[in-house]
Amino acid sequence: MRRKFLSKGFSVLLILSLVLALFSGCSNKTNENASDKEENDKPKATADAPGWESNKDPITFDWYVNFSWYAHKWGDDVVSKYVTDKTGVSVNFISPAGNEAEKMNTMIASGKLPDFITIGWWEDAVKKMIEGELVLPLNELADQYDPYFYKVADGAKIEWYKQEDGNTYGYPNASSSPKDFDKYKDLKPSNQTFLVRKDMYEAIGSPDMTTPEGFLKALEEAKKKFPEVNGAPLIPFGMNEFTDVGNTSLEGYLQNFLAIPMEKDGKVYDRSQDPEYLRWLKVFREANDKGLLAKDIFIDKRPQMEEKISQGRYFAMLYQRSDLAAQQHALYAKDPESIYIAVDGPANSKGDAPTLAGDSISGWTVTLISKDVKDKERAIQFLTYLISEEGQKDLYMGKEGETYDVVNGKPEFKPEVLDLLNKDRAAFDQQYGASYKYWMLMDTNMNLQWLPPASEPFKQMEDWTKGKTVSFAEFDGISPTGTSAEGVAASKIAQEWGKTLPKLLLAKSDKEFDKIFADFLKKRESFGYDKVAKYQQEYYELNKSKLDAAK
Repeated sequence: MRRKFLSKGFSVLLILSLVLALFSGCSNKTNENASDKEENDKPKATADAPGWESNKDPITFDWYVNFSWYAHKWGDDVVSKYVTDKTGVSVNFISPAGNEAEKMNTMIASGKLPDFITIGWWEDAVKKMIEGELVLPLNELADQYDPYFYKVADGAKIEWYKQEDGNTYGYPNASSSPKDFDKYKDLKPSNQTFLVRKDMYEAIGSPDMTTPEGFLKALEEAKKKFPEVNGAPLIPFGMNEFTDVGNTSLEGYLQNFLAIPMEKDGKVYDRSQDPEYLRWLKVFREANDKGLLAKDIFIDKRPQMEEKISQGRYFAMLYQRSDLAAQQHALYAKDPESIYIAVDGPANSKGDAPTLAGDSISGWTVTLISKDVKDKERAIQFLTYLISEEGQKDLYMGKEGETYDVVNGKPEFKPEVLDLLNKDRAAFDQQYGASYKYWMLMDTNMNLQWLPPASEPFKQMEDWTKGKTVSFAEFDGISPTGTSAEGVAASKIAQEWGKTLPKLLLAKSDKEFDKIFADFLKKRESFGYDKVAKYQQEYYELNKSKLDAAK
């Protein structure tokens, strides 16, 4: 009897199991069909339609910006809110608290990166990320998820950044193809300027500062006449911050003002050994000897510099004009005579006009997508949106009716918006976030169609650079990076130069200067400079052929 009951019970259980399995299968099939239907109903990304329009579900990407001074947040201003409402994408910006190279190396060593990475194109970390397979090819992402990318991306830039494996991993900002450079160089000239504080400069007689004698005398007279600025010591001369690999103001900027050639007779020229350059480095050594180089310039980072610029504490600077916009606004609001103006700066012994760098095809930074990105499809679609004309207009002009109106068919900032932009850039950024507050993928050619006319206190600085701007695109990226023998040698040389440059300025005599520089050259040779020079020549010739093909 018990065996019969168990047998009957087992049969019931078996039947129940089969029924449940049947229903479960039907349910799964139904879910699969619903999922398939939902996927089929979803608009497909094509070469004729932006992929981001197919999915606007909320998503937040972590975006690493490799500049310690970048401190903006997403979601607090009109532009970022508008972009999120339109695309569904929010951004969590991350920037290093200290040394940028150390932070990048730490992340690379960990094998994990944030979703997006924006970094100077010249940085060694770019090659490390690519060689370590830590970032994804943009072309493969576009092929798979958003072919519309090819409709809005600049083919010349894709080709320029194509690697040996045939893939392109980064897309640049502030980039100009050779055709664009020739077309726009007078509309958006060089950012490199020699600046003086207007009231102080005029008070000492607006002297000629193009010669070593005139330069030193002007610094002396400014310090004598204006020993303090609002109770703080005057800083006679300012420049970019010193890093572990040198100082851009005392390298490329100074060499460009001295019109030192990048090549001679088809061979890459070692500008660092040019007599005119060494002559002017010794001028700065003499300036330090005379007490005209404040200790601040050797230790200050960008935040400290920006604070001192806003206080008008520098008399003269070899600096990029766009990076003191907010401070120039503040000075202009307090006293229009206390602003900085561009004047003729250090020149070579022949008095040649400077050859200042304009936008090149390499641009300023490149943006890459991590292999660990949380959603590959949404990432390439968002990048495509940002580089498109629609995205560029949103980032530059903002939201129609709120930050701009269309007047006679052309977008124009509202009067109150433009007024704030011209008076208080920091407040403008905080409230509106337009005019490329989010510059990671800015197209500085495309935005010319929306650009308001230059006004003071910026017009004078911009106008001064016109006619002095040249392209150095064929020399972009010719210095080796990464873990190759050439890359390691170049890294060691750069680090050694970073130690040497301050020592040259702090030398007690020209004789000591010469010894320090000679020692650097010996170390440079021992590190493998011959390999670096050979690499530079090869890539210079390769760049020339690539640029010729892009014309």
